[in-house]
Amino acid sequence: MLLPIAPEPFSVPTNRDMLPSERRLFVRTHRSCVLGYGRLHDGPAMSVVYYVPTDEDELLVSTTAGRAKARAIVRNPKISLCVLDERWPLVYLQVYADAVIDADPRLAVDVLMAVAGRMSGEPTSEDTRPFFESMAEEEHRVVLRCRPYSTFAQPRPVKAGEEPAVQGISGSVRWDASDPS
Repeated sequence: MLLPIAPEPFSVPTNRDMLPSERRLFVRTHRSCVLGYGRLHDGPAMSVVYYVPTDEDELLVSTTAGRAKARAIVRNPKISLCVLDERWPLVYLQVYADAVIDADPRLAVDVLMAVAGRMSGEPTSEDTRPFFESMAEEEHRVVLRCRPYSTFAQPRPVKAGEEPAVQGISGSVRWDASDPS
């Protein structure tokens, strides 16, 4: 099941690294990221996309079947998503995931509608489904199902008026890690 738009994005603590549960909450409550994937030639490709989280901790991205993103995932399912905060100072969380292509037309429409809602900030009306069905068919839309396995958090942000803090060192954390007791 696709998760609804979060009323407020998670605010990152400034006095410590994010806990594993906070990293997952950060991802669930945001909506845009830079999707990175391996190219056949040259360096990695990066594309700004909206994503839709699910209740099973997948991140869904809409794309067309002929795009480089879809072709690259067939070659190598290892991707990264740099999830962006929409507030200043800019915070990000790197998510490493395995991706697969899902060509289910109903899911493609559901994700397109959810992305449109995230872009506008309001849920998309079911009355618009025929428009999105037509778009998905014409554009040969597919869904990238991204299954996170690890995260890397940006060191703590420094906010105006606060003592400059030591940035600290962040490390990779398993997606399903538990918070320390």
